[in-house]
This record gives sequence, structure tokens and C-alpha cells, in this order.
Amino acid sequence: MSDPMEAARRLTAPPRQKRFYKTAAMEAEEGGYLLRLDGKRAMTPARQPLAVPHRHLAEAIVAEWEGQGEHIDPGAMPVTRLANSAIDGVASRLEEVRVEVLGYAGTDLLCYRAGEPEGLVARQSEVWDPLLAWAEERFGRFALAGGLVHVAQPNATLSALSAAVKAYDDSFRLAGLSLATTLSGSALIALALGEGALNVDAAWAAAHVDEDWNISLWGADAEAMQRRARRFEDFQAAALVLALPS
Repeated sequence: MSDPMEAARRLTAPPRQKRFYKTAAMEAEEGGYLLRLDGKRAMTPARQPLAVPHRHLAEAIVAEWEGQGEHIDPGAMPVTRLANSAIDGVASRLEEVRVEVLGYAGTDLLCYRAGEPEGLVARQSEVWDPLLAWAEERFGRFALAGGLVHVAQPNATLSALSAAVKAYDDSFRLAGLSLATTLSGSALIALALGEGALNVDAAWAAAHVDEDWNISLWGADAEAMQRRARRFEDFQAAALVLALPS
């Protein structure tokens, strides 16, 4: 029997663009690499050249375009979407994006702990305490809160975090930091990923301690897990960009 909700989604989803090119390739140019489709310059949604600064990033984007089937699925192109965001959105508003990242740092996920049940409290401590110890060595002391009651972080710690975020002075790495922050709910997880203190799998696991605890108790919803898998692809794209040399 057909799923009426799935049928409704198909009817309301925007039509996908048919693949209009045969080959995708990156052409080296001064300062980076430009995507070409059948030899023609590819453009971002804001009609800027889709050009990236590093070969590894260029190769990932080419692989996404080459991997498209009869129709183009933007949802299956996380690195391309991140590059578009860096070029069209982040490049013209670097300071605004830094402020957005620091907004997460002021109420970071790692600083808000459950009071119960004991199993979740223990799991948060097991995963988050080592990461918080790294953050305190790197940035200074953090205040912890129980539940959702707001706790202010020391000004010296916030100043150190601000300096660290300011060091992300190119649009691509800042776009990666911003995406990792929003997907994880934690500027500290994103910064640890960017500085090599966590690999992508450990960072993703740290961001989902509470969710994974609930799944262990109640089981996983298939549709929710599909959405999570897509978010992880975006998180991997952010990690790719963060691993590039500054």
C-alpha cells in the first residue's frame, strides 16, 4: 500500500532540474580552481563563478557533479552547497558569521548538563568532559549549568573564543566552522573539529549524546534517521573544508 505522506511530499516537492551537461572538471586558475561543465564556467545561485581555493575541495565538487544521474539532486551535493554558501553568503558578511558562531559559544551544548537520569548524566560526562577539558586548556574556564537555566561564561573565556573564531579569516573555512556549529549545536565541538582535537565521527557523536540516549531507550524513527544521515553528509563537508590549510 502506498504511503500517503510520501505521495504528498512527491507532489509538493519542486521539480528537479534535468542533467544538462556530460562532463564536469576543475580548471586551475590564479588563486584556485574553477568548475567547468562541458567546458563552460559553472556559476553559483547568485551568478558568481563556482571557484574554490584548494585541490581537495575541487576534486570533491567534481565528484558530486559527475555523480549526478538523469536529474540533478542538490541534496546529494553537500560540498557544492557549502562552496555556494561561502561564495554567495559568507564572503560578504564575515564578521556577522563570526558573531553567529560566538552566539553558540555563549550557551554551548557542552556546558548544559542533565540532572537525570543517571545513565544520561554519566554518558554526557564520559563524552563531554574530555572535550571540555581541551576547551578549558585552550580558551579558559567554562561555567556549567544544570538543565536549561542560563549561565554566563567568563569574559576572558569569551574573549579567547572570539580571537579563535576571528582567525577563520577566509570565507570557506569560516563557512565550514559555521555549518559545523549549527549542525552540532556547539561552537566548541566545531572548533575542536577545526583544530584537529576531534575527528569527524567523534565530533558527530559528541553532538548527539542526548539523541542517541533517547534512541537507546525508545528506538529510532526511520524518517528522522534519514534526515540525520543527510545532516551528517553536510557535517562531513564542513569537516573537509575545516581540514584545508588556512
